[in-house]
Amino acid sequence: MSLEQTITDQMKAAMKSGDKVRLDTVRSIRAAILEFNTSGVGRPMTEEDELKLVQKLAKKRRDAIEIYKTHGRVEAAEKEQEELVILEEFLPKQLEESEIKVIVERVIAETGATTAKDFGKVIGAAMKELKGKADGTVVQNLVKSLLGN
Repeated sequence: MSLEQTITDQMKAAMKSGDKVRLDTVRSIRAAILEFNTSGVGRPMTEEDELKLVQKLAKKRRDAIEIYKTHGRVEAAEKEQEELVILEEFLPKQLEESEIKVIVERVIAETGATTAKDFGKVIGAAMKELKGKADGTVVQNLVKSLLGN
């Protein structure tokens, strides 16, 4: 089932149950899908496009949570957190940091990286393999620590 159909079904269910947070979150996904479809790309949305779209929305929520917490707006941060939890339902399961570390160590070994100068080579290969499965910031920090930054 496509993301668009899933979202339509989720919207109906959220309206029936009266779950306002879920309804708002699902509507934001639907709005992003509609924006993509009318952007003039000239092709139907692929699974990769769907993944990028939801990841982008989730990143916006994470950034907003940090900003709200920094400025003491706890209620707004909690609302964003609730929306983030719902968005994560549409993303692949995120790997644990220990699992990411194993993959990054393997990539370092495969690329022959030894110093911080090899960061770009390692991060590129690692993110290609971990795309959608791990937060880029976590991967970046692990690569830096393993290469001795």
